[in-house]
Amino acid sequence: MRHLTIKDHLFESQLFLGRTVAAVALVVVMIAVLVSRLIYLQIISHEHYITRSEDNRVKVVPLPPTRGLIYDRNGVLLAENLPAYSLEVIPEQAGDIEETIAKLRKVVEIRDADLERFRKQFHQKRRFEGIPLRFRLSDEEVARFAINRHRFPGVDIVARLARHYPLGETLVHAVGYVGRISERDLAGLDERAYSGTTHIGKIGVEKSYEKALHGEVAFQPVEINAQGRTLRALERAAPVPGDDLYLTVDASLQKAAADALGDYRGSIVAIDPNNGDVLAFVSNPGYDPNLFVNGIEPRAYNVLRKSKSRPLFNRALRGQYPPGSTLKPFVGLAGLEYGVLTASHKVFCPGYFSLPGDERRYRDWKRSGHGPVDLEMALAQSCDVYFYELALHLGIERIHSYLAQFGFGERSGIDIGGETTGLLPSKEWKRRARKLPWFPGETLITGIGQGFTLTSPLQLAAATGVLGTYGKRFQPRIVRALRHAGQGAPQSLQPKELAPVPISDREHWDDVISGMVHVVHGPRGTARRVGAGAKYRFAGKTGTAQVFGLGEEEEYEADKIAAHLRDHSLFIAFGPVETPRIAVAVIAENGGSGSHVAAPIARKVLDHYLVKE
Repeated sequence: MRHLTIKDHLFESQLFLGRTVAAVALVVVMIAVLVSRLIYLQIISHEHYITRSEDNRVKVVPLPPTRGLIYDRNGVLLAENLPAYSLEVIPEQAGDIEETIAKLRKVVEIRDADLERFRKQFHQKRRFEGIPLRFRLSDEEVARFAINRHRFPGVDIVARLARHYPLGETLVHAVGYVGRISERDLAGLDERAYSGTTHIGKIGVEKSYEKALHGEVAFQPVEINAQGRTLRALERAAPVPGDDLYLTVDASLQKAAADALGDYRGSIVAIDPNNGDVLAFVSNPGYDPNLFVNGIEPRAYNVLRKSKSRPLFNRALRGQYPPGSTLKPFVGLAGLEYGVLTASHKVFCPGYFSLPGDERRYRDWKRSGHGPVDLEMALAQSCDVYFYELALHLGIERIHSYLAQFGFGERSGIDIGGETTGLLPSKEWKRRARKLPWFPGETLITGIGQGFTLTSPLQLAAATGVLGTYGKRFQPRIVRALRHAGQGAPQSLQPKELAPVPISDREHWDDVISGMVHVVHGPRGTARRVGAGAKYRFAGKTGTAQVFGLGEEEEYEADKIAAHLRDHSLFIAFGPVETPRIAVAVIAENGGSGSHVAAPIARKVLDHYLVKE
């Protein structure tokens, strides 16, 4: 028997109605959510999403400025920007990169260092961006690639401006060089200000005046597609070029000084004593700064770094040498100013000096002695015994106090970094640095520029200029003028005058300068041969600084001593005597006698500057 089920139409109607209401409610809720979302996107967050949309379409591209040029005082170009050809690869167009590189190496030279740099950037850039594979292609390489261009899709020659130093190593220790921005550089840079910039000053003027030389970057909006490719520029923008710099250095004098120093390791610094302008700044040997612009090869850098001649070391700025007898004019002036002696006071020189109650003999460079000498003759003949006695009467504290006024023992403040202080010893210094008391014998050797005393060629030249101008002091400087972009004439920088050395009696300075004149123009001067035939009168002082100490009875025999242990040769001078225009300090490492090596070098520098003018 079949059972019939009677439908409940009321229940079904209510069920259907409930489902319909639920569906309608769900649709209404969803529409409400959609509408609210549209209101949020189109009204409330309109500006935000318009900006994001625009950012997806528009990209701001930095346009790096052209670096400022560097000239010498006469307009000779020292640092320029030259078009340089680089080989660039666009990975997505080049196909098999390794195969492409293998073929390229048969056309142009590609070093392992180039490949290492390329592969590093390959993983950092987008595949449609060009990556440099080789910098500074020669004209021959450019021509050779042009012929084979059809074989290398995605590879092309790109011209860019690259820093170049026409005079090479001649001025590297003053001008410095630029190099690729490193991670260490980035840590201290304003990333926005250096957007798009690849190089930065590393040493010298290039580093110290980086802000002026760099210029101001511009930001240009460009339209891009979904893949990030540039379609067109939306606005025109132009970066502000860096300032051009005019140095105080005379490139002609610099070359003459470097030629005069020849193969000697050492330094020559020449200064205009009337304003502190550095006229020559030689540190020998040097090196070619162009090697560093796009990254020097490790092998070449190791050769420079490990060289016993230390070409990377800036001797003019950082070298520390015993001044030797070149310190005697300053010690003599201290004796006069403190009233310890008069210019006519004579000291008998038997060839040695002994402290009271001490049998030790402090030898004079002339074993037979000089006999009775006054200040003028003591300077002219560089009598050690005279200055031993003078130093003993002065005492180390007065020597220290007076010489400090000339800038010994402190940085000169020159406008390039890395300068050393030198060392002007005192009792307090020795207690602090050596934990030892000061001994009288140390005062004696300080009086002849030996012992603990150390000075840089720059300090020595600056102090010599102060001596020639009767106490006037100026802060040494390398840059004398700047020319801003779009301006015709350079704007001169004012020299910075320092506190002068006080003078109690001008005749004291006359007496010391007279002794220095007799060094080169007197019949018994230690550098009389150098002064012969000069068309101007100049004042000078020879110096010979010991590299190692000799025993009391030992004699110095250069031909029996290793070259690197021979005495340093020094000479200071300024001229013309009546109106000094140049002061010079020469240090020839292990050159021996100051009169035979350093003095003739200085004469060549003086002749080039004074006779040429």
